[in-house]
Amino acid sequence: EVQLVDSGGGLVQAGGSLRLSCTASGFIFDDYNIGWFRQAPGKEREGVSAIAVKDGHPYYANSAKGRFTISSDNAKNTVYLQMDNLIPEDTAVYYCAGSIVDAGLRKSAYTYWGQGTQVTVSA
Repeated sequence: EVQLVDSGGGLVQAGGSLRLSCTASGFIFDDYNIGWFRQAPGKEREGVSAIAVKDGHPYYANSAKGRFTISSDNAKNTVYLQMDNLIPEDTAVYYCAGSIVDAGLRKSAYTYWGQGTQVTVSA
């Protein structure tokens, strides 16, 4: 079956860094986009970054540009989100997700979701 496992969240002070990982199984990894979405308490889930695995084309929300970097290791079926210069507004549960189409940050196109990993950034 299709499965996404996300990990790498934690506690960090403002200005610090974290690297999130998303490992996929059960489908042809190269055919998918893998995205990162986040949901803070009381807010809707929003797109942060995504990557077209086949060619590595990245997508970034404005909030992520210049601070976050998405990459893939196709041999490991894993996508990483390197998050630098974290700010308290980044605090949320982060979810990785898979889409069979090149959907960018369009949440409705993502069919498969990880369990989420908590990122907390203190001031």
